[in-house]
Amino acid sequence: MSDQAWQNVEQEYIRMKNTHMRDLFAADADRASRFTTKACGFTLDYSKNRIDEASLKSLIELAESADLTEKRDAMFAGEIINTTEQRAVLHTALRRKADDNVLVDGENVVTEVHQTLAKIKNFVQQVHSGVRQGYTGKAFTDVVAIGIGGSFLGPKIVTEALKPYRASTIRVHFVANVDGHHITDVLAKLNAETTLVVMSSKSFTTQETLKNTETTRDWFLQSGGSFNDIAKHFMCVSSNIEKATEFGISEDNIFPMWDWVGGRYSLWSAIGLPIALAIGFDNFEQVLSGAREMDEHFQSAPLSQNLPVLMGVLGVWYSNFFGCQSHVLLPYSHYLRGFPAYVQQLDMESNGKGTDHNDGAISHTTGPIIWGGEGTNGQHAFHQLMHQGNTIIPADFILPVKPAHDETEHHQMLASNCFAQTQALMQGETVEEIKSNLLAKGIDEAQADKLARHKFMPGNRPSNTLLMTELNPSQLGSLIALYEHKVFVQGVIWNINSFDQWGVELGKVLGNRVLDALQDKAQPQLDASTQQLVDIFKSSIN
Repeated sequence: MSDQAWQNVEQEYIRMKNTHMRDLFAADADRASRFTTKACGFTLDYSKNRIDEASLKSLIELAESADLTEKRDAMFAGEIINTTEQRAVLHTALRRKADDNVLVDGENVVTEVHQTLAKIKNFVQQVHSGVRQGYTGKAFTDVVAIGIGGSFLGPKIVTEALKPYRASTIRVHFVANVDGHHITDVLAKLNAETTLVVMSSKSFTTQETLKNTETTRDWFLQSGGSFNDIAKHFMCVSSNIEKATEFGISEDNIFPMWDWVGGRYSLWSAIGLPIALAIGFDNFEQVLSGAREMDEHFQSAPLSQNLPVLMGVLGVWYSNFFGCQSHVLLPYSHYLRGFPAYVQQLDMESNGKGTDHNDGAISHTTGPIIWGGEGTNGQHAFHQLMHQGNTIIPADFILPVKPAHDETEHHQMLASNCFAQTQALMQGETVEEIKSNLLAKGIDEAQADKLARHKFMPGNRPSNTLLMTELNPSQLGSLIALYEHKVFVQGVIWNINSFDQWGVELGKVLGNRVLDALQDKAQPQLDASTQQLVDIFKSSIN
């Protein structure tokens, strides 16, 4: 990224910062169509942003000056762009066609990806048909999927979002939290004879995942299963075959992971096994296909018409120039209610960094706080701050145009709320407009003047509206890939490595030390506050 390109954007910000979107719309009858782009079944209306053609051009030039196209192509080609861990970044290879070629250390990784997909397909078909059975000869009815972070959140959110596509013969239950209430609540309603367990941990040592799996194994053994029966009921996604087999898992039931896939980018891999079990392999393939379609759009579309690029540079515009600290995702879809949490991990774990690729400290903001909730619920809660607070919060409104139900009026009401919120955020309501309406209702002028000040909404609050054709497996795959690539675009502009997560790693190390202290296995050196908390906890449970 060139200093000149950054300065050019800064000059555009100075020019635009006091411009109201009301005036932009009034001056340009074609603004809505001019700032709308379609691709992969999506319509992105970004006209309700505080930009004009000149400022958008400067943002695109900023991305170009950061060598976005070259770095994008390097990622897809399997070059080592995760420089701190010396790894390729190839979650995109997980959705490539079987005849594609992506080399890592001289090996075509696509071949192994499709071998694993074939193994997943065979396994899922056996479970769904009842060919694969538990130790008493009964077909499986439930799956307990155990993981944490990307090994949990991606599969859970996808399975939740695609509820209309779920198989009727099997139920999938997700467990991540090491809080014993979660795993015991799930197991309490299951029958060990008909329960399949899928544990996902690359190292087979992740503290929370391993403990939940051990608890599930104990429950299985106490419910009548033997150690030898574990091989029929427990599967895992891991690269540590030795530890998995020691646990009792058959090597045939171990699905591979690769070091060129980060956890938050892994649902496309064997980590997606619970997804395939929940919705069937054919639908899982459609999720991959939709992601591949977005990959191809990201690779080929001009930057000025490229969905991930447009959303990415707009995020930089607000974070670094308007000083916005957060970004809200508002899916107007009950089935997408968990999507903000998924993007929260994807974005904040990827771009929450303080050191750049040149090993220097970063002085500007990277990675906004991602949050959100489903519409229309948020309209009766946090939207108040969005409309009248002094904090500007850019928003993404996401709406599937075609619902999975036949309740037409419900969906019309949902859409009307979605569109009205973007309108209200953009145009607001002036004191004069409010006062005029109050006077027309017969309120006296003094009271109208006072009340109008409290009801005033400044507007000029930015938002994107992303319309999906419908929430089906393919479109969901495209949606997730869109946000993956948006995060990548911003990481390139900020010159950071979006694919490591050292901040997460430190917590794991310290957590193990504190656990040793709680279990009297060791006496690690702890700070005074942490030692006090340990002492209080130990004295309370003894």
